[in-house]
Amino acid sequence: MATKNVLRVENLTKGRILNQISFDMKPGEMLAVMGPSGSGKSTLLYNVSGMDRPASGQVWLSDVEITKLSEDEKARLRLHRMGIVFQQMNMLTNLNLLDNILLPAIQANRGRDRKSKEELNLRARTLMEKLGITGLENRRITQVSGGQLQRACICRSMMNEPEILFADEPTGALNKSAAGEVMEELVKLNREGTAILMVTHDSRVASRCDRIIYLLDGQISTQLTLGKSTAGAEKQREEKVATWLMEMGW
Repeated sequence: MATKNVLRVENLTKGRILNQISFDMKPGEMLAVMGPSGSGKSTLLYNVSGMDRPASGQVWLSDVEITKLSEDEKARLRLHRMGIVFQQMNMLTNLNLLDNILLPAIQANRGRDRKSKEELNLRARTLMEKLGITGLENRRITQVSGGQLQRACICRSMMNEPEILFADEPTGALNKSAAGEVMEELVKLNREGTAILMVTHDSRVASRCDRIIYLLDGQISTQLTLGKSTAGAEKQREEKVATWLMEMGW
């Protein structure tokens, strides 16, 4: 199997929800999945990330066929090679922000190549600095804003340096300002080389992606290629996406 794609999906089917879905993602690509409610967006994300098992079809993460793995093998793959960000942020209330961020790295930190506690803390703090939440390490999750909490979730998802980040409506629970801040951080991570597959209903969020695929009745109806976003082109991209969506009755 060639490894030129970070993700390859072939003829993925899940009950009546997904029907023969096929697409590729290149390394470093940022891909949005859009479509009306019930079109299968979140189901697609759960199946390609191995959190659910399709009825048929294949999903490859680089050189590994996910659909052939056991549940334990898929869990290890998600821990070591994927990052996942949800709309519902799933942080532990009894831990502070830093300890929540450290959790996946602590879980993955086994074997001969174990990193020291100091190394893990440095990576977590470096990510927090990169995403603009330095100084919040000891805060409880109830003591920060929604935007800050979602940025902490992104830090957590990046602790093990994943090949690809899966994001399910990562700005859906945020106000406009916080959503814009979080999206800026995701764009920065993508520019540094992390591939991102994102489910979103927000056309402005989708307009920051390289490409958008549109699901309708469990199939890819069409797609729009935008290329990498550049400074000053945001408004033009938003208008292009809005026009494209209107043509499909969005």
